Amino acid sequence: MSQERLARRAGTTQSAISRIEKERGSPTVQTLAELLRLMGEDLVLKVEPRDAGIDRTLIDQRLQLDEGERLDYGVAFADQVIEMSPLPRREGWKS
Repeated sequence: MSQERLARRAGTTQSAISRIEKERGSPTVQTLAELLRLMGEDLVLKVEPRDAGIDRTLIDQRLQLDEGERLDYGVAFADQVIEMSPLPRREGWKS
């Protein structure tokens, strides 16, 4: 479908359609959906979990621990981070 024809059907100008096509305009989702509908298409938006490198099975395992076990795990993890840190130890910290 030509820009001119789409513009007529949408009640706008050919230059407005051109700006959208050239990414010089930012139509609303509603406007984009309407333009696509006029071209016989549907706009489908969906949300998918992003792979952020997080092992969700480990999170699930930690949540199975009781409060005390989670606290012990957290303290041990913090101690390990401190031990591996290249920064000088602060006075009063574990050595």
